[in-house]
Amino acid sequence: MKNISTIIIFILSCVSFSQNKQILYGFSEIPQSLLLNPGGKVNSDWHFGVPLLSHIHVNGGSSGVTLYEIFADDGIDFNTKLQNAVYGMSSKDFISFNQQMEIFSGGFAFGKTYEKNEYLSFGLYQELDFINYFPKDYAVLALEGNQNNINRVFNLSHLSASAELISVFHVGYNKKVNNKFTFGFRGKIYSSILNANSTKNKGRFVTVPGDNNFYKHIFDLDLQLRTSGIVSLTEDDSDFEVRDLTSRILFGGNLGLGFDVGFTHQINKQWTLDASLLDVGFITHNKDVENYSVNGNFIFEGINPIFPETGSSQTANEYWDDIEDDFEELFEVEETSTKYTTWRPVKLNASLNYAFGEKKEKECNCIKEDVGYLNEVGVQLFAMSRPKQPQVALTTYYYRRLFKGLRAKATYTLDSYSFNNIGLGLSAHLGNMNFYVMADNFLQYKNIYNAQSVSLQLGFNYIFNKNED
Repeated sequence: MKNISTIIIFILSCVSFSQNKQILYGFSEIPQSLLLNPGGKVNSDWHFGVPLLSHIHVNGGSSGVTLYEIFADDGIDFNTKLQNAVYGMSSKDFISFNQQMEIFSGGFAFGKTYEKNEYLSFGLYQELDFINYFPKDYAVLALEGNQNNINRVFNLSHLSASAELISVFHVGYNKKVNNKFTFGFRGKIYSSILNANSTKNKGRFVTVPGDNNFYKHIFDLDLQLRTSGIVSLTEDDSDFEVRDLTSRILFGGNLGLGFDVGFTHQINKQWTLDASLLDVGFITHNKDVENYSVNGNFIFEGINPIFPETGSSQTANEYWDDIEDDFEELFEVEETSTKYTTWRPVKLNASLNYAFGEKKEKECNCIKEDVGYLNEVGVQLFAMSRPKQPQVALTTYYYRRLFKGLRAKATYTLDSYSFNNIGLGLSAHLGNMNFYVMADNFLQYKNIYNAQSVSLQLGFNYIFNKNED
């Protein structure tokens, strides 16, 4: 039974997903790059995304061992591999999942001059985000039991998890001040559809020799779970319908506000510096809220092994009922409907880029004007706030304009999951129709169960460009 519990905890903690979109960042031919830097370069007069298909994004990986390392038929005893995995991971290893889908999007250029140096973009997208840190001490307790850990203090704060399903309506403004500097910002309205979080747990558990029994179990608990939007789905008498879910997507859920800000600085003809700060915002949860908490210091000396003596007025059923009542009173769960606020995970992007390889005319071997450089290399930093520690990634990349209508970007990323993440993105223009597809960690696709991370992005847009080359 202990092994089954440990396996469940491990499986829930061996896959981890990230929100880093290192291939899309800075890919200015794709309108969705403005979602990563509202102050990025804009190359279009206007655009609109194909509804539900303009941006689909799922990515993931493992910061610890992979499923293949545990379940592979390699001749090593399963229990040995499970123990090595539990002891080899820390409470800062995590599982998370992130998925986004754009429902609609669009944008258009405007301005007082013929250059139309301002751009307004807008849209609505859905996002699912889940993170769960590996509960190290819980896993050790499930694997070994407390009998082999007398006087060992187990840290109950290792339990940390949150999940949310939201929709985001956004409007962004981008302005090219001059040939050197472009800035932008984006306002956001969040509508929370579902939320559950348990990230501020504290406490400890220890087993010591008992006074009235073999062992004494000491609990010092400060545990909580906050939820919104879930009770109406789980109640037996709930009249929740699909239209209620649609209403939550369209500002009918728990609401919040946020913003993005970013810039691009053309240092000189070939060097560019850009950066952005995303999702600085919050959501207030005051609808359909239900919170659960367990607080206090408890001592439990286990079940008295001596049943009532023969002739006693207490029956066996009454004896077990008393034990059940005592246990429930010991760990009484308090339920409240107090509103609460959650903060969005803030994301930072920054990159330094160098362009080279000017395009030349075949006829005269002279440089063609106003087409930019064919190649670009750079380095990008990504960081995101998380409950226990920031998530950080460093990416180097090579970008190439292959020919008219086709662009490619290759990346190499160092992050929490691996040091060999190679990605590739392609953007193709067929007339005014744009299609892009991006994926990373190609080296590990031969065995997806042993992959440290995988990522996929794709989308369709209709774009009318300012300049054609």
